Amino acid sequence: METLTLALGERSYPIHVGRSLLERADLLLPSLRQKKVAIVSNTTVAPLYLRRLAEPLQQAGVDVLEIVLPDGEEFKDWRTLNSIFDALIAGRCERSTTLIALGGGVLGDLGGFAAACFQRGMPFIQVPTTLLAQVDSSVGGKTAINHPQGKNMIGAFYQPRLVLADTDTLTTLCDRQLRAGLAEVIKYGLIRDLPFLEWLEINLERLLARDPAALAEAVCRSCRNKAEVVAADEREAGERALLNLGHTFGHAIEAGVGYGEWLHGEAVAAGTMMAAQLSHLLGWLDRDDISRVERLLQRGGLPVNGPMLNVERYLELMQHDKKVQDGRLRLVLLQQIGQAVLTEKAPLAQVRQAIAERTAHA
Repeated sequence: METLTLALGERSYPIHVGRSLLERADLLLPSLRQKKVAIVSNTTVAPLYLRRLAEPLQQAGVDVLEIVLPDGEEFKDWRTLNSIFDALIAGRCERSTTLIALGGGVLGDLGGFAAACFQRGMPFIQVPTTLLAQVDSSVGGKTAINHPQGKNMIGAFYQPRLVLADTDTLTTLCDRQLRAGLAEVIKYGLIRDLPFLEWLEINLERLLARDPAALAEAVCRSCRNKAEVVAADEREAGERALLNLGHTFGHAIEAGVGYGEWLHGEAVAAGTMMAAQLSHLLGWLDRDDISRVERLLQRGGLPVNGPMLNVERYLELMQHDKKVQDGRLRLVLLQQIGQAVLTEKAPLAQVRQAIAERTAHA
């Protein structure tokens, strides 16, 4: 096991990464305010891992309430959120009861937002079970639900007390979900960690083959990058926005085709290529750079072109992005491989061109 720390002063918390961690109640107990927890999971993850997490806690004298939700991005909404509140109230949970989110990114976002709201805030713990959640969404305190007009439009910054990433859970992840998680891993190399990108170019096939050592390395290095950025800019006033490479385009894809049709990581991959193409049009990346990014994403089995939405529809949906400021669209682009920048100076004509060029062969 390797333990990282997200440094936020009194709200700092550990990120444990390793194998066979679900049964480690000793890692969870110090973060509980009372000996009662509500474990929120879904119909896919609960049959596999809920009892492995719950039973050691029960043996340690912890009262466990189990809440199982339907699985899928389309359930990241008000109705499902309210069903969590119904269960917490029926289970007589209190402000000091800890909510544990056991699942992927959708479940973690939902559970975290529920914890932020219930009785004005209850402690929560992230136990991510997908690659995307382990390397990205479980760390940093972003919680939210979707709105038909935009992804993650309704939410809160609310930090967990602990992140427990058991890499053994990745063995049951379907290939499509594993590949989707790689999009977020590759992102860290592109925006700020060139040596990590070079490591990924060498070791990508090991990750696809689910080599335990390679997966642990990728999760740790990704979490270290995320923790450093969040510690410097918790509420996305500046540097943290760079973590959204490909996301403005990607969120438009997810909303445009309907939540759940494209996985988040798939949309981010196609969005990353749109951002790279725009960076090329601005003169920052050359054609070899574009080919390098495209080749790595393709090796990961990820899409490099977006769906054939109308370009104006892309732009309409992108205007709902949370980085829009004073009505101006701000985009995360690449000044070079390994260095991202947030800019509002990209001419709209070139934004349109980049979108069109990365949807032409979808």
